Amino acid sequence: MPAERLHLVRHGEVHNPGRVLYGRLPEFRLSAAGRRMARQAAEHVHDAGRPVTALVCSPLQRTRESAEPFTELFGFEPVVEPDVIEPWNVFEGKRMRRALANPLNWRHVTRPAVPSWGEPYAEVVARMQRAMAKAWNAVPAGDVVIVSHQLPIWVTHLAIAGHPLRHDPRARRCALSSVTSFEGGPGAWREVAYAEPASADGAVDVGAV
Repeated sequence: MPAERLHLVRHGEVHNPGRVLYGRLPEFRLSAAGRRMARQAAEHVHDAGRPVTALVCSPLQRTRESAEPFTELFGFEPVVEPDVIEPWNVFEGKRMRRALANPLNWRHVTRPAVPSWGEPYAEVVARMQRAMAKAWNAVPAGDVVIVSHQLPIWVTHLAIAGHPLRHDPRARRCALSSVTSFEGGPGAWREVAYAEPASADGAVDVGAV
């Protein structure tokens, strides 16, 4: 028997005083509020009373730190999985409003369905589902937790729901430290729950790709 349920958990609030799009840039850590949010997400999964038998996270600092409360509560270290990393983006390190005011950057936003400014959505979905299948089949039972990022989680949701991948980033249902849960396994994924266990009042969430 493989796993029984898989949870895609988004990282907590990032310390981002410049309010830039941080993407894959290094050294973007959780804020104090982000650490609290990560703890609330881990407690939400723990309090459900379901056995978690595997913990996976993206290589970036903010996801590794968001995995730490799961290690504390469930007792094992995360497996770092490059396939669940944030997508690359040409606007990394920039403030979006300022970047889009420059006509030289307009060529990057001509094809939003792809999107033309970064890693294609279809490629993100493919690598996310590859990582999900790998983690699902690597355990004999129980639940799998994957700590990832907003866009990978959201486009995975869209793909599994059968919706177009093109979307307005402002309309994503993937809050900081949210938990999106799936059952069924590779080839038969179905979303079974979505939760926002962390208090995000006053949180800054402007750096996601």
